[in-house]
Amino acid sequence: MEKFKQVYLKKGKEESLKRFHPWIFSGALSHIDSGVEEGDLVRVITKDGSFIALGHYQTGSIAVRVLSFEDRPIDDDFWRSRLESALRMRIAIGIADGINGNIYRLVHGEGDNLPGLIIDCYGKTAVMQAHSVGMHRCRKIISRILLEVMGSRIENIFYKSETTLPLYDDLGEENGFMYGGNADDVAVENGLKFHIDWLKGQKTGFFIDQRENRSLLEKYASGRSVLNMFCYTGGFSVYAMRGGAKLVHSVDSSAKAIELARSNVEMNFPRDKRHEAFDEDAFKFLDEHDEKYDLIVLDPPAFAKHRSALHNALKGYIRLNLKGLQRIQPGGILFTFSCSQAVNKDQFRAAVFTAAAQAHRRVRILHQLHQPADHPINIYHPEGEYLKGLVLYVE
Repeated sequence: MEKFKQVYLKKGKEESLKRFHPWIFSGALSHIDSGVEEGDLVRVITKDGSFIALGHYQTGSIAVRVLSFEDRPIDDDFWRSRLESALRMRIAIGIADGINGNIYRLVHGEGDNLPGLIIDCYGKTAVMQAHSVGMHRCRKIISRILLEVMGSRIENIFYKSETTLPLYDDLGEENGFMYGGNADDVAVENGLKFHIDWLKGQKTGFFIDQRENRSLLEKYASGRSVLNMFCYTGGFSVYAMRGGAKLVHSVDSSAKAIELARSNVEMNFPRDKRHEAFDEDAFKFLDEHDEKYDLIVLDPPAFAKHRSALHNALKGYIRLNLKGLQRIQPGGILFTFSCSQAVNKDQFRAAVFTAAAQAHRRVRILHQLHQPADHPINIYHPEGEYLKGLVLYVE
């Protein structure tokens, strides 16, 4: 077995690991072996000298992301078993071989016991993204095993980690195809077509985690005027169009996003005059446009990526939801979301409650939304529940 360097825990700091939590924070370490570098595989040793975990070492708040609680080789068999497990679950829930679409998440970090790794599938292309230097260093073996496990399901693997590893410019890897390359950038979700910008787009090119919430919005769209804020590639807008909305306005501060949103609407609904897109800051749009809508979507980027930003993030959610509530017609419906991991469900709900009170609107909760099944939450890692949403009926 390969001899890994070791990191050592302070007394009592193994308790969370006994409950299989996959993160070890820097404050839990007493010392580390000399020569341990960013991304190295390390054995984690308790105060009494016992092995407890094996994982990738990194600098920063999270010092080790745990790959295994067994003292075992991290070899082809390890990666194959984890990737097969991820695929098996997607097949079991009817997502990997879906009749109505070919967009799904195959690997969701800690939720699939592969912390620091994301793999999204768009038709025959898998987009792989590393969120740790350790996973970045393992990209070649992961790609090779991924092709074996997926078989005919994929023909291309695109690696996209430039924006998720911003502090490590010396890692020497640019976004690009690791396998294949003649990939169609159009994929299908619930019978609707979308261009996927895996080269320059946010995340891996599309917000897969809103798939079920987009379907829900479609059911409410008939005959309504719809405002889709932070529209990105126009996912909610396309579903609203199919749902029979009488008017759909898409707003995003990114000109590239607006271009994609227009393209996606046109691909599904050619020459349909119901849709209009605005390249504009969301808060500015809500301040300066006095039009009222029957259905509004507020799906902003993460306001808090770290706990230090929590207070300002909550203020941001209050401000945004207040402006949205001021723009909605009586009897209207508001879809509002937070994808900030640092903001929990109760905190987000309290922010929306505060906005409703400040707007002097009577509001009822129709649905409480979350991430879909292909973004599973490791039961030992509750922090993985990052997407929170409410559907509100506003009088």
